[in-house]
Amino acid sequence: MTKKYSLIAAFVLLLSSCGEKPVEKVTDYVNPFLGTATLWNEEDLGYERTWKVRTWGAETYPGATLPFSMVQLSPVTMYHSGSGYQYEDSTICGFAHTNKGHWNLLHLPFMPACGEFSPDDYASAFSHENESARPGYYQVFLERYGINAEFTTTLRCGFHKYSFPEGSRKQLILDIYNANNKVRSCDVKQCGPNALGGYQFAEGRMCFYAESNYRIESLEKVQGKKHQYYLVTFADGDENQPLELRAGFSFVSEENARENFDAEIRGREFDQIRTDADKTWEELLSRIEIEGGTPRQKNLFYSCLYRTFLWPVLRSDVNGEYLNGKFQVAQSQTSCNYTTPSLWDDYRNKLVMVELLCPEVAGDIISSMTDRGSRTGYMPTFFHGDHSSPFIAGAYLRGVRNFDLDTTYKMLLRNALVPGRGGRPFLDEYLSRGYVAEIDTTWVPFDVHGKAAATKTVEYAYDDYATALLARELGDTLSYNILMEHSQNYKNVFDPSTGFIRGRLASGEWVTPFDPYYPYFEFMYREANAWQSLFFAPHDYKGMIELYPSHEAVEAKLDSLFTEPWRKYEVHNLTGFIGNYCHGNQPGHSIPYTYYFIGRQPKAQKVIDNLLENYYDMGEDKLAYAGMDDAGEMSTWYVFNALGLYTFSPADPEYIVTVPLFDKVRMHLGDGSLFTIVKKGKGLERRIESITCGGRKVEGWFVGHEELKNKTLTIKVD
Repeated sequence: MTKKYSLIAAFVLLLSSCGEKPVEKVTDYVNPFLGTATLWNEEDLGYERTWKVRTWGAETYPGATLPFSMVQLSPVTMYHSGSGYQYEDSTICGFAHTNKGHWNLLHLPFMPACGEFSPDDYASAFSHENESARPGYYQVFLERYGINAEFTTTLRCGFHKYSFPEGSRKQLILDIYNANNKVRSCDVKQCGPNALGGYQFAEGRMCFYAESNYRIESLEKVQGKKHQYYLVTFADGDENQPLELRAGFSFVSEENARENFDAEIRGREFDQIRTDADKTWEELLSRIEIEGGTPRQKNLFYSCLYRTFLWPVLRSDVNGEYLNGKFQVAQSQTSCNYTTPSLWDDYRNKLVMVELLCPEVAGDIISSMTDRGSRTGYMPTFFHGDHSSPFIAGAYLRGVRNFDLDTTYKMLLRNALVPGRGGRPFLDEYLSRGYVAEIDTTWVPFDVHGKAAATKTVEYAYDDYATALLARELGDTLSYNILMEHSQNYKNVFDPSTGFIRGRLASGEWVTPFDPYYPYFEFMYREANAWQSLFFAPHDYKGMIELYPSHEAVEAKLDSLFTEPWRKYEVHNLTGFIGNYCHGNQPGHSIPYTYYFIGRQPKAQKVIDNLLENYYDMGEDKLAYAGMDDAGEMSTWYVFNALGLYTFSPADPEYIVTVPLFDKVRMHLGDGSLFTIVKKGKGLERRIESITCGGRKVEGWFVGHEELKNKTLTIKVD
């Protein structure tokens, strides 16, 4: 959704004044600024902020991009600060060409300039009143220079359009000594009268080739007291024409960057590319049609759905070339190469939505991961756990077939059963003891680096279950039986005396002292406390429930989680609390559904509704999430629950049913089939009275993927 005084808003007003109803586009609901603000006050954070550095926000970015695109052309307000853009900042120092919404990337920042500036002083003030964004487009007015900057993109190219003040000298800062990662090397050279080329090596070597509509007068390296950059000065031309810069990119070579340029952007006009970008997003996002709901709910829904398709991103060129797992140039004419997903975060739900709406992309992502794993023989992991397994198992069982299952499965099996460098950390002790042992210490501040042993144990158990599902599909009975036995290892770190998952030492003793309220970064738990680590056995919720003496004990534990107040611990990445439940980080995102399994679905729905209503447009500007979006996981949690489904066990091709926000939903899946979801009843209490699918009553709370295809799921509520 564009910001104040946008052209879209003006167009809507014009149509309204003519008495005509404007044509509604899904992309009009998307606000790329959602998630760019930071939480500051104690009520939102859950504690008083005393640190000088700001807490982690959703870390989203507002720039121009396409689904899974190589290029994310977005403003930078501060380096080494999440996505590089924070809504509360007041200056812009450049426009980078890659972004994830984490503390990395921001390749090849460019900045237009005129008048007086230097390498130590070149940032420009800006105002949100003169800033706008929608899918595939970003615009901002740079007050220092009087320049209106606009951007749009193709898959591998970016288009810069700068309207300079009349009579000013047009210059462009190539700030390629800056990035979120350490810049190992960089270079720029002139390639023709109006062409530039070069590269920046910072988390990958990103090459570029660019042409402007003005002749280049000079290219020079300028050194300041603390910083340096390349400066391009353009010759005088038609002063009424904006400076336009078309740029192609590649992670393989400068030659490929030029080939991408020729294929995607040469000879094309800005408005044409912007329109095509909007059409691309419109086609993808409108695969989910919704009826009912408030305008705010529609805005949140499509803004969150938009975030689902921004990562992972393309790394192969138009000629099919990419850098393989051995860092050699490889080529494929049948698939695209993508970065590895943020698996610890987004295996829970985001990647399932990719499987549903973009199955070909999901298969290519898996092929890319398999290729990347060829160097070590292990399937790549991310950050924590081994969650390539539930992603790949879930994809295959939902019908994704465009990858080499046999090779992929062998890697996953190696991850689960063969200790080694490149595989699961501490797998040897997990296999020998049935759990990962924690370090033996009595003083553990939040940021200590232990093993996160309890979290690893329960997550490895789930990952083993996911790999077992593939073993069953392939008829590998021996491995299936071993993995299913290992999937019960979560019980080895359950302490019945406290009712918590808890760290154990190598001796078998429980970690002592034990405070379930104290959060840890990597001791016993990963970025969580004991409360936020409850009930994690998505593959065996019945077995988890049976660890407690009764359903009443489970209910009391859950009630306490959502009512026992947060003890005001100040932690970077834990924000947005309901009691001790933290929606601002992922470990507990499946906990509310545990109420279902003890016959208390309305209690679960009360929590879910609270989160949907209050935790996605927080803060003074109504643009903050409860916590990090983590490459789309937080956003897709909203999307699924708003639809009335959730991926409780993403490895399994089924969904737990919740109460939708909307009266009717139509999901056009990537394989050509359709999910239809209908809510009946006023639902004032949001209690599910009955569930039918294709007219047949659904027993229990789960509905299967194949069962849903081309049928209507009816959820009757009271």
